[in-house]
Order: sequence, then C-alpha cells, then structure tokens
Amino acid sequence: MLRTMEGGCHCGRVRFRVTADLDRVTDCNCSICTKKGILHLIVPPERFALLSGKDELTTYEFNTGTAKHTFCKHCGIHPFYVPRSDPDKIDVNVRCLDDIDLAAISPKAFDGKHWEAAMRRRVP
Repeated sequence: MLRTMEGGCHCGRVRFRVTADLDRVTDCNCSICTKKGILHLIVPPERFALLSGKDELTTYEFNTGTAKHTFCKHCGIHPFYVPRSDPDKIDVNVRCLDDIDLAAISPKAFDGKHWEAAMRRRVP
C-alpha cells in the first residue's frame, strides 16, 4: 500500500517527501551500505520531492560512478541517493523517514557484496 511520508537529515537542513510502499525495503551488504546502515526504498522520481536543502547536499561517487551518494554537507547523513541498480530512480534511506517503526519493517536481503551476480538474479 502506497503512503506518503516525510524525512530528512539529522540537522534538518535537508527535507524530502516520498510516496512508497514499505513492503519493498531492502538491506544491502555491500561495503558502503554496511557502513552507512542504510535501508533502501527505491522509488521513481515522480514519487519523490526534495522539500528543502538542495544547496546543503554534496555527492560522493566511487567505482563505476553510476551511483550518486548524496549526503548533507553539515551533518553527514545520507537521506537519499541515486542507486547504481536503478540510476533513473531515487533510493530513500528508510532510517531517515520521520516516525517510522523499524521493527515493523521486514527488509529483504540484497547481496550487494556480489553485486553483478545479485543483479542477474534480481526479480523486478
């Protein structure tokens, strides 16, 4: 079921709104996702709106440079980014959504440590 939620970074400079289904959350074990502790919610751009803080964001790229890891340049929190798996979409960090009960979410595992093989096995 789609629902509209808001979220942001720790300092509050970056705020966004997303409409999505929390049944589609994934937990990736790749090097950056493990260190960031991100829970992924990938949405089409029309279901995402940056409400404030565009000028407060900076971007980190590595490896293929496809993923655009955006984060607040003040508090360092990664509220959303453009994922390598779906570069035409937005990947929201569920941990940055307001008033979300993480215990009520059952993320599906994604083997990002073996990204190429996992993408070949991925079911849309």
